[in-house]
Amino acid sequence: MLIIILPDVSGSYGRIKRVCETELGIVSQCCQPRQASRLNMQYFENVALKINVKVGGRNTVLVDAVQKRIPLVTDRPTIIFGADVTHPQPGEDSSPSIAAVVASMDWPEVTKYRGLVSAQAHHEEIIQDLYKSTQDPQRGLVHGGMIRELLIAFRRSTNFKPHRIIFYRDGVSEGQFSQVLLHEMNAIRQACASLEEGYAPPVTFVVVQKRHHTRLFPADHNRRDLTDRSGNILPGTVFDTHICHPTEFDFYLNSHAGIQGTSRPTHYHVLYDENRFSADDFQVLTNNLCYTYARCTRSVSIVPPAYYAHLAAFRARYYIEDETSAGGSTGGSRSTADRNLAIRPLPVIKDNVKDVMFYC
Repeated sequence: MLIIILPDVSGSYGRIKRVCETELGIVSQCCQPRQASRLNMQYFENVALKINVKVGGRNTVLVDAVQKRIPLVTDRPTIIFGADVTHPQPGEDSSPSIAAVVASMDWPEVTKYRGLVSAQAHHEEIIQDLYKSTQDPQRGLVHGGMIRELLIAFRRSTNFKPHRIIFYRDGVSEGQFSQVLLHEMNAIRQACASLEEGYAPPVTFVVVQKRHHTRLFPADHNRRDLTDRSGNILPGTVFDTHICHPTEFDFYLNSHAGIQGTSRPTHYHVLYDENRFSADDFQVLTNNLCYTYARCTRSVSIVPPAYYAHLAAFRARYYIEDETSAGGSTGGSRSTADRNLAIRPLPVIKDNVKDVMFYC
């Protein structure tokens, strides 16, 4: 662990992360002297939380997980995935989109997540590198991809192969549901089959949506037992009738306590469920996971696997910033085919760095 005191938040931060994680194989924690000099205990506590998970520790463990009481998770080895794709800002036509996938590496605690990242075509939403196979002249058919690598890592970490898969997918609009589900479920199936003939654990595929205009309010603002300190609905409130789809499996979950303003619930769409979760069981599981986020001691608004995938994808953009800026500015008239041909793979993250939650 390398602790770095930065005089400025911007500038060298991204370069430090790229060098440490892809060249030196060292996890790092950057600190701001302005914050440290104020002796702000909350700042020090937040830094300590990040340091602990970056060196392989745990900050939170669910009591229900330890006692194996989480429905359809703790009774059999279960791996929980989170996936997200971040896109470059408007005008950055030469920059690729970054896909990230994280997966739980401990069972039944489900608190440690290994993360992998991959570059893909500009503004491509479907994750292309979940599973891939190539034909080698000497070795024959070679299997790869992020799902396969994470399944192998789970078995190495827990001594079990996953008997269930729960896949939280962030950043998908409703118009892309069928396309993303078809491609990414097929990739998950192929990755499992490549490990062992007939290996096909049941999969639950869930889309996580935060960008919507739905807000939930208490029926009576004067009743303090229905609101938190900021006047929002209580953490753990679920709404799965009336405003939800009449036939599909979706729900709104307000898993966090809003500090300021009106809380925005997260909209979960269960697109495919071979595990046959009941609505209550899956809502309880998702809400419980929101209390295991490593970077704070409160529950968060989005299920942590999806949150971690977003952080990992955002971190990987630092790996290509220097290369992009060194190449100079590019015109906005390049075709999609030209941009696809220009995709270069990301620098490889060192294995010992991937073993911990370096993106936190």
